[in-house]
Formats: sequence, C-alpha cells, structure tokens
Amino acid sequence: MTHFRPFALALTACLLASLPALADEAKPKPSLTPKEILAASKPAEWRTPDPDNLLVMTLANGHRVLIELAPDFSPLHAANIRTLAHEHYFDGLAVIRVQDNFVTQWGDPNDDNADRSKMKSLGTAKKTLPPEFTRPLDPKLAFTRLPDGDVYAPQVGFSEGFPVARDPANHEEWITHCYGTVGVARDVPPTSGNGNSLYAIIGQAPRGLDRNLAVAGRVIEGMEYLSGLPRGTGPLGFHEKPQQRTAIVSVALAEDLPAAQRPAVEVLRTDSPSFAALIEAKRNRVDAFYTRPAGKIDLCSISVPTRAKAGK
Repeated sequence: MTHFRPFALALTACLLASLPALADEAKPKPSLTPKEILAASKPAEWRTPDPDNLLVMTLANGHRVLIELAPDFSPLHAANIRTLAHEHYFDGLAVIRVQDNFVTQWGDPNDDNADRSKMKSLGTAKKTLPPEFTRPLDPKLAFTRLPDGDVYAPQVGFSEGFPVARDPANHEEWITHCYGTVGVARDVPPTSGNGNSLYAIIGQAPRGLDRNLAVAGRVIEGMEYLSGLPRGTGPLGFHEKPQQRTAIVSVALAEDLPAAQRPAVEVLRTDSPSFAALIEAKRNRVDAFYTRPAGKIDLCSISVPTRAKAGK
C-alpha cells in the first residue's frame, strides 16, 4: 500500500490549496447593485460638509466645482487656503495647467514673474508652511479598511470621506492621490507649498506622489469640468498662451456665501453600513453585465458618493 502514499499526499496538498477559494465561496455575496444600495441607504448615513471646509469654485464658463478640505490631515494648509479664499486671492486667477492623464492645476499665471506675481499680495495668508505630507496615526479617526491590500501602503481605506493609506509600523497615515484628490502644488523645497496653487488628479492615480506633497482635500462635485478641459500644449501641460487658460471667477468658502447660495449637497459617510456594502458590491458585482466579478478592488476604484440634499 505504500505506493499510494505519494498520491495521497498530492491529493491532500491539492485540497488544502483549495481551502481559501472554498472559504471565499462560502462568504455571502452581495445581492444588491451599488445603485440599489444607495437607494436603500438611510438619511443618517449621509452627512452635510462643514461650510467652513467647503470651497465653491466658479469657472468663467459658469461651471461650479465643490472641494471639501481635509483639516484633520493637513490643518495648516487647510487654514491657509481658507484665508486665501476669505480674502478673495483666487478670484480672477486661472487654470494654468492641464496635463493629460495627470492633473489640472490652477493659480496665478504670473507666479514666475516677480514683478507681476500675486505672491506679494497674499494678505494675511502665510507664504511658507511646514510640510504636511503625512499625519500621526490616530486610532480615534474612523477608518474603513479595504480587504484586498495595496502596493504602496500596508493598509488602505477611507476616513472622513477621503481615500487614506496607513503605516502602523511608522505610526503615520495620509490621503492618497486618487482621482479627484486636491493637492498643494510646490517647488523643490518641501516648505514651498502654501495653497496658493492647487491641483486635482484627473487621470490614473499617481500614487508615487503620496507622502511627497500636502493633500488639501477632494473634489466632491464638478470633476467633469476639471478633467474635461483642453490639454495644455506646453511642457507638463502648462498653457502657453493666456487665451488657452480657463478663467476662475471666484473661489469662496460656503461659509462666506449667503445661506440661500450655499451648495445643498450630502456625502455618504464612509463609516456607514451602506458604504461598507457598497465596497462589497463593487468587489463582487451582481449587475447583469458582469459575467465574472473581480472579487477584489483597489483604493482608487471607489468614489465616495455625493448627492443633492433631499428637498433641494
């Protein structure tokens, strides 16, 4: 009977190797589509952005872009951007760069001209700030962790509506460069970014930028207006001629607008049961189109839902 031993060992190894797959099959699969999950969500699972952290950008073509700031991750930069918005620094500036599959950037077109740059007129905003590329890990900050791992960080998930990476060994966390992330442009010195020029990611997530720039927040409405702009013809997508730029009428804090003019939007809480269900539904799609669900998802494949406030 000893001649059966190699076969028995091989069979046992095969069965053991199949256990993870069998365990995955045993897990309950989503029965609802993402659309159905959102339709069934409870009002308490949605939050209204703090008007003191909500930027309202109005472009010359009349389009509106809403940006939620992230003061828990970059408090000094968020405060400086608030000051710049309070004091109307961005009004009359422009989109100066649109680089395909990378970023749309806005700020002062004359930043490189010392005689014409608005850097001389920052008002009470600070010209330089300490780098806020990461923040100390805060276990009290709600974190919805994704189950499928990540190339760039030991842990990834969502905190306060933002895509976040964590490194428990180094006790730090940071907002990642996913589509719609708004970061602070800077020169080579780490302290050179003060928030007077910002960029939004409009292409595939450039995660190599993580922990190298301060992230100010995330576009929660109007990304199509930033990602759909004509690409710049100069190096790195900068617009070479003034007429190529999209003018910015204003960038204001919702707090500074009359109540009737404040955006009436809600964002799905990323610590809610519906958001957890949404993650699983996107990992294992049950829509009729999907004949073979992926069973996994990466951080930047999830967009946190925003909707118009009920009754508005």
